[in-house]
Amino acid sequence: MYVHAGNNRIIRTRDIVGIFDMDTATMEPVTRNYLRAAEKGGRMVSVKEEIPKSFIVTKSRRGGSDTIYVSPISSSALLGRVNAGIKGNTD
Repeated sequence: MYVHAGNNRIIRTRDIVGIFDMDTATMEPVTRNYLRAAEKGGRMVSVKEEIPKSFIVTKSRRGGSDTIYVSPISSSALLGRVNAGIKGNTD
């Protein structure tokens, strides 16, 4: 199953570690440092050049580093998309 994160970016739901609200999550220095390190390390992908509302942390499939997707879509909307996909999956 996949979730649309904006601007035609599709992320496999089984790779998602967490979906976070940009405003509340970045209040903590440890989160800001994590995001800064991800950006410096080339592990951050901006889905679209708009004001970011959320970020999605994904695990690597081959033992590499995590990837962070910065999205203009709210964390609640992304979570709704994930949940709708789970409910709609009849496999």
